[in-house]
Formats: sequence, C-alpha cells, structure tokens
Amino acid sequence: MAAGDYLPRVVAARVVHDRVVHLRFDDGLEGEVDLAPALCGPVFEPLRDDDEFNRMFVDVESIAWPSGADFAPEPLYDKVAVSQGRAPLARH
Repeated sequence: MAAGDYLPRVVAARVVHDRVVHLRFDDGLEGEVDLAPALCGPVFEPLRDDDEFNRMFVDVESIAWPSGADFAPEPLYDKVAVSQGRAPLARH
C-alpha cells in the first residue's frame, strides 16, 4: 500500500467534555477533537443536546450516533495529526 492509500479507522472513542472527543486510530495515533464547530445543519442539530451527543459510538471505521449522524474518519484523523505536529493524510 502506498503512503497515500492509508484509510484511517477509529478503533476507540470517548466523549471527554462538551463536544470534545478522544479518538484512537488503528495506526496508534490518538488525540482530542472539538466537534462543536462542525455541528451545523439538520443532521448534526440533535448532537447539540448533551444526552444525544453522549450516545456516540464507534461504527465500522468512525464515530456515529443513533440519530444517523456520523463523521468520515479522514478529516478526524487530520485534525488529530495536525494537533500533534504531524502532516495530514496525503490524498490523491
């Protein structure tokens, strides 16, 4: 697999506080992401409620909620990587 072909998978996730989640990826990278700025629009509106947000779970490769909201793993990975001084994923 070429370096740009890596597709990250979330293997563990937990809510830290407010809308901040701690994520661990299958390559060992882990860190926190503040999702508050991304909670816009009808799909993410229910996640502004604490009880609903706290129902987060790992679903296949990323994080999701019973309401149907989910996030792609690649931008989450990039946010954690950049926060630790690493380069984001290379994309073709």
